[in-house]
Amino acid sequence: MLWRWRDRLEFTKGLGFRLAALLSVAILPIGLISLVQTLHVSREAERSAEIALLGRTASAAAGERALLQGALGTADALGPAVLEVLDDADACAEIMRSFLLHSAVYQGAAFVPMNGISRCTSDGGGSEPVDMRDSRAYQKFVSQPQTMITALSKGSLSGRPVVVVMQPLYQDRDLLGYVVVSLSSALLQSTHAVGFGTEGAGIITFNHKGEPLTADGRPETAVDDLLPRGVTLSSLIELNDSTFVEWSNTGERRVFAVVPVVPGLVYALGSWTPQLAGLDRLNMSQFTAIIFPILLWLVSLAVAYFAVYRLVLRHIRVLRGQMRRFAIGNRDTPPPVLTDAPAEITDVSQTFHNMARILIRDEEAMEEAVAEKTVLLKEVHHRVKNNLQLIASIINMQGRMIEDNDAKRVLRSVQDRVAALATIYRNLYQAEHLDAVEADRLMGDIINQMVNAGVEAGSGLRVQTDLQPLTLLPDQAVPLTLLATEAFTNALKYAGTPPGEDHPWVRVSLTHPSKHKAVLEIANSTGERLDGSAIPDSTGLGGQLIGAFATQLEGEAEFTQQDHVFTLRLPFKVQRANPMDVTDIRSVVLTSAAREGSQH
Repeated sequence: MLWRWRDRLEFTKGLGFRLAALLSVAILPIGLISLVQTLHVSREAERSAEIALLGRTASAAAGERALLQGALGTADALGPAVLEVLDDADACAEIMRSFLLHSAVYQGAAFVPMNGISRCTSDGGGSEPVDMRDSRAYQKFVSQPQTMITALSKGSLSGRPVVVVMQPLYQDRDLLGYVVVSLSSALLQSTHAVGFGTEGAGIITFNHKGEPLTADGRPETAVDDLLPRGVTLSSLIELNDSTFVEWSNTGERRVFAVVPVVPGLVYALGSWTPQLAGLDRLNMSQFTAIIFPILLWLVSLAVAYFAVYRLVLRHIRVLRGQMRRFAIGNRDTPPPVLTDAPAEITDVSQTFHNMARILIRDEEAMEEAVAEKTVLLKEVHHRVKNNLQLIASIINMQGRMIEDNDAKRVLRSVQDRVAALATIYRNLYQAEHLDAVEADRLMGDIINQMVNAGVEAGSGLRVQTDLQPLTLLPDQAVPLTLLATEAFTNALKYAGTPPGEDHPWVRVSLTHPSKHKAVLEIANSTGERLDGSAIPDSTGLGGQLIGAFATQLEGEAEFTQQDHVFTLRLPFKVQRANPMDVTDIRSVVLTSAAREGSQH
């Protein structure tokens, strides 16, 4: 599992990733500064938009503000006049009628005592009282006497929808009643449309009790449609001089602004679409404040990577490919110099080109020297083989001239040994590699040679061989072959027909049971005449040579005699002709980047 994570994180070691990480750290302060400044500008713009929205809402309610403030002043001014004629109902009513005739704004005016029976109205004389006790405005004033502005769907004097302004009237400290003047709801609503009729916007005025007074006057727009969802008008009084974004009762996301029309008495609620309020542009600026540093970072990384790839990475990859091809043996010509790369990489490429050129030259010289030495060494082996064969021929000629059988036998054994050495040197100069000898092939040649020369026709002797492929150094192949020659000579000499069989036999095996171990085994059948307690060699020289050759092979010869079979067994350690085992198949990795899918 750990190596999988290491492979996945291998890309972090690349130049492109590390440069991107460093650039990220370098650009981070610039990005943070840009983000902070942009957010600051965005907040300032948002605050400016809020102030502008409050101003537009206050401007939309400016006409109604003027009318209501005028009504409050008028009601306040009528109070002293009413006090002077308080006992004369006709005179009081005349004041009210005269006031109404001189003003086209108001729908009615009256003084309402605390008992609710008014004889001082603009719509009658003092002898015709008007009962105000059923009026919702009278009931509100009685329950909480104070300056009050409220809306009535039907005025007591005009019979039409009006907004009434009530001012308490005191004499000394006694509350006598209130002076009331009424304004037409339609007149107040019309002031909203003048200079305000913007599509998608609306305005509502409401008193300090949270009761709506007027809407923007459009017949298709209900008052509830302009209110924020789940919010009452009374709760909006706490949001005086502020803006907020909320979903309306119609399911639209709108911007709301609350401003005072008559401080403490009347407030206006403006309902705006985000487009009219300018918040869509603010949202875009806030989005830009976040996305701009990110885009700056990405563009910087892209430009940096493109620059690094064009200036460095692509040239390094070409240079790496040249090195890999040179490493796996493509050395016909030195790799070309990267002339279009930056000066530093061009210098590296030139250095590699010079190094490759020198190596190619030196390798060619070394190959020529090795080839020359190989030819000379093979010539030496060939001449040694010829000399040994000449010696063997001389010994053979000398043996023919000697009558003594023992002398002939001795000369014959010497001739066999010399012939074996000649065979060894013949295999050496015929071998493709002088540092390795195919021991199985060499031993087979010597056995065939000795069988042809030493086994008489009609003797019935059978020779069996089992020689497994084995490559040895010459330092091991020579003593092994000579030992086999001595042992095979003795086996041929003392092979006899065992009881129950009709012919003698000799068996030679060369096995390779493990990577660093080989076993030579030579066995022959024996007759009744052999004593198995001693090495079968009448002179003792063969036994001495076998022991000496076994010592050279760092082994120990084992002799056994059992069931009319004499066996020589020699296990020995194999010294490899090549440090790399030919049976060990391995993948050659040239660089740390050479992995599955890499191109060389």
